[in-house]
Amino acid sequence: MEDTKPVVDVVDESTEGVHADIVDMQTSNVTNIECFKSIPSDRSRGVFLQAQATVLSTRILPRTRVSTAVLVIGFAALTAVAAQIRIPLGFTPVPLTGQTFAVLLSGAALGLRAGAAAQALYVAIGLAGFPVFQGGEGGWSYATGATAGYLLGFIIAAAVAGYLAEQRQDRRIVTAIPAMLAGNTIIYLIGVPWLMHVLGVDLAAGLTAGFAPFVVGDLLKIAAVGLLLPAVWKLLGER
Repeated sequence: MEDTKPVVDVVDESTEGVHADIVDMQTSNVTNIECFKSIPSDRSRGVFLQAQATVLSTRILPRTRVSTAVLVIGFAALTAVAAQIRIPLGFTPVPLTGQTFAVLLSGAALGLRAGAAAQALYVAIGLAGFPVFQGGEGGWSYATGATAGYLLGFIIAAAVAGYLAEQRQDRRIVTAIPAMLAGNTIIYLIGVPWLMHVLGVDLAAGLTAGFAPFVVGDLLKIAAVGLLLPAVWKLLGER
């Protein structure tokens, strides 16, 4: 009889250990199930990305490396096409083109980084000698000539327009037009001083040759982008 109690104690301790293991396993299983439930499906991730969209491209397409690369290339190509819409003015070496429309649109649609990347790619392709600049021009000599400041301005202007779009400034006409105006202004702040340097003229002559002739055309392009963006957002059901 003296040996019975220790045996019972051992059995009780063993039973308690097994019970504790079972509780731990159940807790672990519940935790694993909860973690599994917390992993979003591909569909829910897409919905989440669209809900968090800050620019048009991410509202329409979930942002991936492939989609971003395609859009960057596409908008670089659009800028090249727009550059061929060219109206020579005679009294200045810088013609009136459709480039600024594509520049501002690429920034607003793609955002700061991708928009700037699209314009940087456009300039790089032209530097490499491909005829993507206005009038089918291309190559180092042209890209570093009178229009070099404007080409650099395209990259920064797209970045500025993209940043402002990321701040939701492209969803209403009253903010979209000023945002595009800000981006367009960058082009002149860089383009005109470089043109003055190349031509060897003063500020008045530089403004006459590289700014004044394009004001009306640029205002029309700014208005076009500033009206287009809010309209597209409205079609997508967002403001």
